[in-house]
Amino acid sequence: MSTLEEHIDISAPIDTAWDCLHRAEVYPRFLDGVREARSEGEHRTHLDLDAGGRTQGVDIEITDRSMENVMMWQTTSGPELAGTFSLLPIDREHTRVQARFEYDPGEIKDAFGGPRGFAQAAAIERGLRSDLRQLKQLVEQER
Repeated sequence: MSTLEEHIDISAPIDTAWDCLHRAEVYPRFLDGVREARSEGEHRTHLDLDAGGRTQGVDIEITDRSMENVMMWQTTSGPELAGTFSLLPIDREHTRVQARFEYDPGEIKDAFGGPRGFAQAAAIERGLRSDLRQLKQLVEQER
């Protein structure tokens, strides 16, 4: 498994960022490659991903440790992916979002096929920082 970790500071209270992370319908607005997202129950979400010009559906299960402001997720279909969003208060009006993303580049390559799969694995590595910047923009706009 490969692990990516990044963080970003957001000019918004921790509750605002926490609420945004739990609204599946906004995922396409900050997660590159997510075409559509919908909640399927309290702890399940379905994502339609852009996989090199075609759509790949994946289901994820979300587990919260709300007292610690930690949201953990993992795929239950499609390629094996997992991650964590940890929110840390900086002060009353600022929050640090730490993201951790775990994946197997070989499995991503196999799931998305040939050269597309190789490109998809590279896109994951480039995309995490961009996704956090887009999350920051979204949360700060919703204040």
